[in-house]
Amino acid sequence: MVNLNPLANALTTIYNNEMRRNKQAIIMPASKLIINVLRAMQKEGYIGEFEFIDDGRSGKIVVQLLGRINKCGPIAPRYPLKYKDLLTLPDYVRRYLPSKEIGVLIISTNKGVMTHKDAIRERIGGVALGYVY
Repeated sequence: MVNLNPLANALTTIYNNEMRRNKQAIIMPASKLIINVLRAMQKEGYIGEFEFIDDGRSGKIVVQLLGRINKCGPIAPRYPLKYKDLLTLPDYVRRYLPSKEIGVLIISTNKGVMTHKDAIRERIGGVALGYVY
């Protein structure tokens, strides 16, 4: 079977392992986008350390889980978000986050992958990739 959205598979794998209360999750295939999303999640404190394992193919990522994720998932289609949209939180953003203060939206910007809080701080927009709370 063809893997059409590796980011969606990675976030679903993390969520499923978190709900089973596993200590770690193995994500495959690995990509630069998934690693950058994991860095944003790690910066916010939702996951612990992660390690890239080169297996000669596309690689694997072993993620240490901390038990802090209630829900995470991809946003499809990837909505474009302007800076002023981030300030007002449009309806499709409210659909994913339970509150303004709870959770983060992961956004791909021209300065890299970051959370919506960092994008507001830097006054830039981007494309919504996923959410975590």
